[in-house]
Amino acid sequence: MNLFPLWNSLRISFLATCITFFLGIILAYYVIRLPGILKGILDAIFTIPMVLPPTVVGFLLLKTLSPKSVPGILVKEYFHTTITMKWYAAIAAVVVVTFPLMYRTARSSFEAFDQNIIASGKTLCLSNTYIFWRILLPNCKAGIVAGMVLAFARGLGEYGATSMVAGYIADRTATISTTVAYFWQTNQDTEAMGWVLINLIISFVVMLVVNIFDKRVSFGRGG
Repeated sequence: MNLFPLWNSLRISFLATCITFFLGIILAYYVIRLPGILKGILDAIFTIPMVLPPTVVGFLLLKTLSPKSVPGILVKEYFHTTITMKWYAAIAAVVVVTFPLMYRTARSSFEAFDQNIIASGKTLCLSNTYIFWRILLPNCKAGIVAGMVLAFARGLGEYGATSMVAGYIADRTATISTTVAYFWQTNQDTEAMGWVLINLIISFVVMLVVNIFDKRVSFGRGG
């Protein structure tokens, strides 16, 4: 069995999760401090990929990153290549699709944190940066790690947007999901089932990890 789709899926999901981690926690931190109306508008914008069909997300990304778009023209001019139909194009797709998971999980963790502790830190003249990285983040780590794991798992299983911007090219852009679709479309059910089982095993392990962190969060709040 050619394991390139597994390796490619893992690196795409890993890199996308690193991006969504920083984007998710930073934007969640600032959004919860905004007035209600503005907070609601930004919440809707940041979480809309959760309700959009993946193919719609893929279409919008395709229009944004295609060789005829501004980013596509600049990349073509300065780097002599294209963004779409490359393995790294899938990173953009996975970031957009998984960002709402990281953002909402981080926001919920921050909102559940005792604000009196933050206020106490400010009375001690601690900077917002110090409070965020040394107080808030460590105390919300269980929920945030659970969000990261969910985002990573979602990235591994992403198909709709990925297939539109990266397609299926064996040993170049193939992921687990696009490989399953390719084998199914070419009547290679045995090979498709093999990748389905691999995805099921990974998903099962991921959900076990999420449940462990959920129990830690619940215990921490109850204790």
